[in-house]
Amino acid sequence: MRPALEVADIFRSHGPAWRLAQAGHLSLGQLKVMSAIEACRTAALGGHVERCEDCDHIRIAYNSCRNRHCPKCQGAAAQRWLEARQAELLPLAYYHVVFTLPAQIGDIAFQNKAVVYSILFKAASETLLTIAADPRRLGARIGLTAVLHTWGSALTHHPHVHCIVPSGGLSLDGQSWISCRPRFFLPVRVLSRLFRRLFLDRLAEAHAEGRLMFFGDIAGLADRAAFTARLAPLRRAEWVVYAKRPFAGPESVLAYLARYTHRVAISSSRLVSMDDNRVTFRWKDYRQDGPARRKLMTLAPGEFIRRFLLHVLPAGFHRIRHYGLFANPVRAANLAKARALLQVTPPPPGDTSADHEITVEPAKACPCCGGRMVLIEIFERGAPPRTAPPSPAFGIDSS
Repeated sequence: MRPALEVADIFRSHGPAWRLAQAGHLSLGQLKVMSAIEACRTAALGGHVERCEDCDHIRIAYNSCRNRHCPKCQGAAAQRWLEARQAELLPLAYYHVVFTLPAQIGDIAFQNKAVVYSILFKAASETLLTIAADPRRLGARIGLTAVLHTWGSALTHHPHVHCIVPSGGLSLDGQSWISCRPRFFLPVRVLSRLFRRLFLDRLAEAHAEGRLMFFGDIAGLADRAAFTARLAPLRRAEWVVYAKRPFAGPESVLAYLARYTHRVAISSSRLVSMDDNRVTFRWKDYRQDGPARRKLMTLAPGEFIRRFLLHVLPAGFHRIRHYGLFANPVRAANLAKARALLQVTPPPPGDTSADHEITVEPAKACPCCGGRMVLIEIFERGAPPRTAPPSPAFGIDSS
């Protein structure tokens, strides 16, 4: 079901004027994201026409932009990713660990996204792998999936990494499976201290190697002494590492991952209203407890667009990464060994039998009679379909 208000509606209504007002201050990546979201599922990208074999109902479907920042395009991508990962889950409880950058690093991170976000990934993963391998802690080689988020509920810049970790790992000699203590994974304060050191050391290295750029109010940080002075208080501050009690099982892990793997900034379901001067959306104030946590926020349309575009990632940057036992080259072998040590049977492959009943895919079923929709026309970008459009009540596939 299409939401009553979408991010694309805000961009189409207020984007042109905002782009004009911000001319010269937007990156090429941000401009591309705006254009993609505005054009998604419209005639600007072309599409195809289908007709029902039984009742002759006609449906016009416009192409999607497939931009990873587009709220419309991420649902299908998340579903495909989860289906691919489903067979890899172990029958264990899983922990959720979050590594957050201090606010004092936010402006440095924003101006150096690719470098700083990569350091955040490396520091978080190395922290978990190192502490877990310590014989005084777990004494095991673990695996984890890490997902980068750069936003808070109010769309402000808030870089952090969500890590999903099974409750145990392979022994250091690879001959046994070592489980965590009940309802305890690794000491949060130890994780926090190591994460702080690893991140700041690598950030200082990046500065010394000339891989960081500084503009505007923080241009002075290009000076080595000024940069060192900026980091000094952070080496003594407490950094936030959050560890949640284990999930109940693989099913809950999948449900949780569905909310974190491909979501970008805000979903259209959180939007409440828009007019010429305001955009209102739902958000959560985590400083409050209970029903008071859920609030409405109203921003000027330009400020809403600005906050959304804070979270545009560099081209080619991977925001989902796997480490340790789950690193791509060794994942299949390590999962097979873990299942053998846990004495569990691998999940069965999908049904490939030719004897099962054939049904019409929901996307190909006629919304009027349930018959099969067949392709009758493909139309190019910017060109209207030659087939007569359906009545206003039916036919346009904008889901």
